[in-house]
Amino acid sequence: MPTPPSDSRDAGVPLIFELGRRGRANRYLEEGKPLDAFLPRPVLRDELPLPDNSELDVVRHYTKLSQRTFGIDLGFYPLGSCTMKYNPRVNDAIVAVPAFAQLHPFTPDDLAQGALMVMYELERSLSSLFGMAAFSLNPSAGAHAELGALLIAKKYFKERGETLRDKVIVPDTAHGTNPASAAMCGFSVISLPSDERGRVGVAEIRKVLGPDTAVCMMTNPNTLGLFEESIAEIAAAVHEVGGLMYYDGANANAIMGYTRPGDMGFDLMHLNTHKTFTIPHGGGGAGHGPLGVAAHLTEYLPTPVVTREDSMLRLDFDRPKSIGPMRSFWSNFAHAARALAYLYANGAEGLKRVSALAVLNANYVRVKVAEFLETPYAEPCRHEFVASAQTLKREHGVRALDLAKALLDHGYMAPTIYFPLIVPECLMIEPTETESKETLDAFVAALRSIVETAKRDPEALFAAPLTTVVGRVDETRAARQPDLRWRPSAEGAATRIP
Repeated sequence: MPTPPSDSRDAGVPLIFELGRRGRANRYLEEGKPLDAFLPRPVLRDELPLPDNSELDVVRHYTKLSQRTFGIDLGFYPLGSCTMKYNPRVNDAIVAVPAFAQLHPFTPDDLAQGALMVMYELERSLSSLFGMAAFSLNPSAGAHAELGALLIAKKYFKERGETLRDKVIVPDTAHGTNPASAAMCGFSVISLPSDERGRVGVAEIRKVLGPDTAVCMMTNPNTLGLFEESIAEIAAAVHEVGGLMYYDGANANAIMGYTRPGDMGFDLMHLNTHKTFTIPHGGGGAGHGPLGVAAHLTEYLPTPVVTREDSMLRLDFDRPKSIGPMRSFWSNFAHAARALAYLYANGAEGLKRVSALAVLNANYVRVKVAEFLETPYAEPCRHEFVASAQTLKREHGVRALDLAKALLDHGYMAPTIYFPLIVPECLMIEPTETESKETLDAFVAALRSIVETAKRDPEALFAAPLTTVVGRVDETRAARQPDLRWRPSAEGAATRIP
């Protein structure tokens, strides 16, 4: 097993407040003048304890912190359902072009035709690729677009006088944001159990359909990595009773160029361009969640929408039936530019290859892992698959959490664990298309070694991770008593970062 870090490595990094010394680098204000000589009195705080550091101190401090954070640039990140793949640096270079990076959001449309063209072509490309009539690029993330889709459904039914439609059907394999978004919009949620093959059954969904059905929210492939083979029949059944179909596009990396949600019968959908097309998400960074609709719902899209009038492009805010803007300005332009660059670089055939390799890699790892861990659904998967540590837990007391912590010691980010909830002691693994066979083989070997240790010496896993900067934390306390704010101690000394 790995050896624990030395005391020096575990000593922590001082806070930026601890490094500063009064007068060392404060060049913001001219000495001798009151603060209201620089800013109006109403906007001034009584106290603003900014650290006083040199540039060199600041650079070293944040570089050290960055070295303590695991990311896709450092190693394999098989986080199921999150598509944490490497994205080409050329996309970042394109976004950094001054004409894009320095364009003010209040720039008039006639002086921002290049940026509007990026948005317009991205919207048209996504509509074609996923079989939708139109997209709004306004939402900030996938869950944000889910909320927008359900607001559209609510307004659509209200205008039709169908105010009794208050039920949203969500399979038990759905992402947790699906029922949360529905509840936020005032809908009642019906959880639909999967069948023994991990899919939604047509007969089962017909039991809950009726005149009160508003929306059925589904992911395809679902979070077990399985394709919903009866999706066309399910969509037809929902449409028969007047409901709408919503497609959660978090798993779109598995289907590009092979099938389209619009062709499956979906009326509404979202995409995570920060997953599927560029910029791995995580760490609270900015996301991007385009919201797509079928032809009968285009008037309800969030504003603004980029439209073409003769040879000019403009941001259209004048849409009377729209649910309105969902965020300031139009959205996250940087992600839109990255996504379009990714689309252009791959082209139609390249995007099909992305999906094909993602599916190939997932099945390669699935077959290898099945040699030493349970895989509840023993059939070809799509972009991801689930394994289970339930036998290890029952026979040796080792949980999925223990396997995940031990993987950190081997230099890998842990896969998603305990989701979906229908698989006990679940590990959801998504290798993506960007990883090599050698990387996948090394990951499988590490996981195999951990499972062998679990059977031989389970106690050895209960303290993992041992080589990371922060060791095993109290999961319950971390969730219930988060301490996210720096405060000076009573003696004036700052608390150190562990």
